[in-house]
This record gives sequence, C-alpha cells and structure tokens, in this order.
Amino acid sequence: MNERLASIQLTVEAEPEAFADEIEAHLLDSLRQNVPASDYAPFGILARDGQGVIVGGLIGGTSYGWLVIKILWVSEDLRSQGLGARIMRLAEGAAVERGCHGAWLDTSSRRAKSFYEKLGYETFGILENQAGERPQGHARFFLRKQFSG
Repeated sequence: MNERLASIQLTVEAEPEAFADEIEAHLLDSLRQNVPASDYAPFGILARDGQGVIVGGLIGGTSYGWLVIKILWVSEDLRSQGLGARIMRLAEGAAVERGCHGAWLDTSSRRAKSFYEKLGYETFGILENQAGERPQGHARFFLRKQFSG
C-alpha cells in the first residue's frame, strides 16, 4: 500500500464551513481538466432593506451553459410579495448574459417547488423516500427551466 495513503485519517465533521471552500476549489480545479473543461463561474445576488439588513439573496453560478442555483432565501416576512421572483429574474438575466440556455436547481420544500413552477420551472427528477424510510414522505425535487432565445 502507498505510504501516504496508509497514513490518511478520515473524520466526520459536523461543521464543514471551515474547509468547504477549499474542497470546492480543489474540485473545480479538477473539473477544469475535463473535456470540455468546466467553466464554472460563481455569483451571488444580495437583497438589503433600507437599513442595510440582508433580507434575501441567491448563491449560484454558471457552468456548461446552465445557471446552477444553490441557495435562494427570502426573509419570511417578505415572502409572497415578489422579492424572490425579482431575485430569480436578475439571476436568470445574468446567466443569459453569460451565454446560458437554461437553469436548474433542487429543493425539498413543496412550497418552494410551487414558487419555482410559477416562474416556469418544470420537474425533471424526484428523489423520494420509500415506505419505511425516514423521514416518511420526504422528497427532493429537481427542476429546470429553458430560457427562450
């Protein structure tokens, strides 16, 4: 066995924030060796109120012609008032400017799924817990939207 490999210790970490960026950077470096090479370019959108308090935002990026939405959050007291849709439109516009033809995301919230469907997203996959699996009834929905040319 390789001496370096033999010395490796594995640990489960409850708070990966301290090393998540480093792991992602290594992965992205590796993906740039793919054919075609990854062209992942991250971006974020920030929504602040009149006092400068963060009330919403989006974290995502573009890659291989797709907008990838990792996180969308809007303060509970501002939901159902159009802010989330405004954030999504801005993200989609930025993606089109980068040459993207569509967007994809995933969610386990049925409320969020309904929100995305109202914006023109359609489900292309579902990962559901089966009988006897916990939590019962849990599902993760994968949605996409094609941008019109």
